[in-house]
Amino acid sequence: MDFSFPKKEKLKSKKAIEQLFSEGKSLSKHPLKLIYLKTSLPNDLQFQVAVTAPKKKFKTAVQRNRIKRLLRESYRQNKHIIFNNIEGDFALLFLYLGKETPSYAQMENDMKELLQKFSRNINDSPGV
Repeated sequence: MDFSFPKKEKLKSKKAIEQLFSEGKSLSKHPLKLIYLKTSLPNDLQFQVAVTAPKKKFKTAVQRNRIKRLLRESYRQNKHIIFNNIEGDFALLFLYLGKETPSYAQMENDMKELLQKFSRNINDSPGV
C-alpha cells in the first residue's frame, strides 16, 4: 500500500476547482463534505484532491492550517479504501464544516466513513 500524498495528486487547477463547485456531486459525513467530479486527469492519475477549511468559522490561519493538515493526513492514511475499488478518474474536494477544531482520531474516523460511502456510491451508480 502506498501511503504517500505526492504533489501530482494535489488538485491545484483553478479551472478544475471551479468546475468541481459548479458541476460536482457531493456526499457528507458531518463534519466533512466531499465534492467529487468524474474528469480526465493527466499522467494516468486516478485522483486529485484538495482540502479546505472555512475562514468564516476559523478566523486564524493557524486553525485553518491545522484542520487542512488533519484532512490531508487522514486522507493519506485511508486513500487505499477508494484507490483499489473505483474505476475512473476523479477530482475530489474535502470541506470541513464543523465549528470546532477536531482531534485526529475523530477526523480519521469521519474520513474513513466518508471514503467508504463514496466508494459504495460510485460502485452503485455506474453512470457517474
